[in-house]
Amino acid sequence: MPASPSTQQAEQWLADFDAALRADDIPRATALFRDDGYWRDLVAFTWNLKTLEGPTEIAAMLEATLAHTAPGQWQLDGEASESDGVIEAWFTFATGVATGKGLLRLKAGRCWTLLTTLQALNDYPEPRGHHRPKGAEHGANKARETWREARERETAELGITRQPYCLIVGGGQGGIGLAARLRQMNVPTLVIDKHERPGDAWRKRYKSLCLHDPVWYDHLPYLPFPDNWPVFAPKDKIGDWLEMYTRVMELNYWSATECESASFDEASHEWTVKVVRDGQPLTLKPKQLILATGMSGVPNVPHFPGADDFAGEQHHSSRHPGPDAYRGKQVVVIGANNSAHDICAALWENDADVTMVQRSSTHIVKSDSLMQHALGPLYSEEALANGITTDKADLIFASIPYRLLPDFQRPAFDAIREQDADFYRRLERAGFLLDFGADDSGLFLKYLRRGSGYYIDVGASELVASGEIKLRSGVDVARINRHSVSLSDGSELPADLIVYATGYGSMNGWAAEIISQEVADKVGKCWGLGSDTPKDPGPWEGELRNMWKPTQQPALWFHGGNLHQSRHYSHYLALQLKARLEGLETPVYGLQPVHHLA
Repeated sequence: MPASPSTQQAEQWLADFDAALRADDIPRATALFRDDGYWRDLVAFTWNLKTLEGPTEIAAMLEATLAHTAPGQWQLDGEASESDGVIEAWFTFATGVATGKGLLRLKAGRCWTLLTTLQALNDYPEPRGHHRPKGAEHGANKARETWREARERETAELGITRQPYCLIVGGGQGGIGLAARLRQMNVPTLVIDKHERPGDAWRKRYKSLCLHDPVWYDHLPYLPFPDNWPVFAPKDKIGDWLEMYTRVMELNYWSATECESASFDEASHEWTVKVVRDGQPLTLKPKQLILATGMSGVPNVPHFPGADDFAGEQHHSSRHPGPDAYRGKQVVVIGANNSAHDICAALWENDADVTMVQRSSTHIVKSDSLMQHALGPLYSEEALANGITTDKADLIFASIPYRLLPDFQRPAFDAIREQDADFYRRLERAGFLLDFGADDSGLFLKYLRRGSGYYIDVGASELVASGEIKLRSGVDVARINRHSVSLSDGSELPADLIVYATGYGSMNGWAAEIISQEVADKVGKCWGLGSDTPKDPGPWEGELRNMWKPTQQPALWFHGGNLHQSRHYSHYLALQLKARLEGLETPVYGLQPVHHLA
């Protein structure tokens, strides 16, 4: 059958684009983009994560990268589709060293958004599919080494007699997923983590903790959760899965190992990392250092007057043990975001008298509503039935430039606000301060801009609305007394326990602790887009600061985010590291300047 008009139009655009690039005719190539067109490149052209906005930025990028990228073989992958005047088309392409995949959106015949992603290095395919290893060695061999013997040898050598190329500091889901990618790419990698067992970063949090994102959003690389996995997994179940994953994926993982310091030798291009493993000091010499210590940095613990004289207990939410010891106690929780709500609800369930102190407004969205309107179209059983696999969903989400994302998100959150209007009215009547983000764009933009300021409601909001969880909003803490908390309005809350659910600093705080304040300042703030909204100061940067890409400090990388981001972006970070291991040229275009130190 003849191709549809949409498919024909997309094919023609790709053919024209290919011809312009092969002719090194950059004006002709950029003329194929709208004046408000965007090109988001994940490593393929820029060896960076970079969004170009408008023909001028696109032309500058092509001027700098076209010769060494040598792109070609642009081909449509399946039929194009059209909705509301926008044509969408998947495509594949090649560069001089790799294969790629992308997504094109056309408006009135010209490119509105273009996503290009590096998928695989030509000379270094992963051992999967047709490259799957045999495992068993057929034939007779007097020097045979079994799988177990090879693993025991590797475990005994790596980090002791043979240095890893990559050292990942942090063995949570981010570090484990990245290590699995690097393992499959044959990059010698060691993960270190201070906890006794993989998964302990989850097990040791407050007992009511569970994933607020659904299972379809949260798979790890290579090994998705089974079909009977719960939609919202409890923390201990996640901990056990991560521990199993490290074994099944054959990761080199040192538990009970703390990183004490790290320094980079500019001459040898090598790190010296001092660690303590099971009480014994060791020195590691990796070429690449990846901080996978969590998107959230060092805990923000406020210092209120009088806190040192408080007679009860006080701790940050990251160290909250759970509600069991506080039955019948009076508890004040400072904060009103995810952790604060979870902790308050668990304390209420255990008959504590709990008060939440909300100092600024919070975005609340019901979990079911978030699934229905925002996540469900890409991450759900229905999405899978419509042919949207996890990998495809990740690419669709990645194809939306951050500048445009508010416009894509706002309709979903407008629908949520209308659907749950009575729920929001009841919260406001209880005195809760609500917002939908600085520009009403909802949860995801708040998360990307500042990593805080929201709660996905799984029940605590009803307790706030009904008064079961007491609320003091629009106030701050004036001082801590021996048995109470004084608020800025002159009132006083009796307290046996104070929980500071006050969030975390920038991830580069870990760089300051492990490496130096100088290096932390050199790389600058991690996370945020430069949207010039609360806690995300400008200028506009177009990508998340410092995440999964080269930084101003050579051979230092930051990896983190939620499970979706850790899964998807670990692929591009692993490809960047593999290319460097193999000595490929990786000229970075658009290395992000530093505008904010923390």
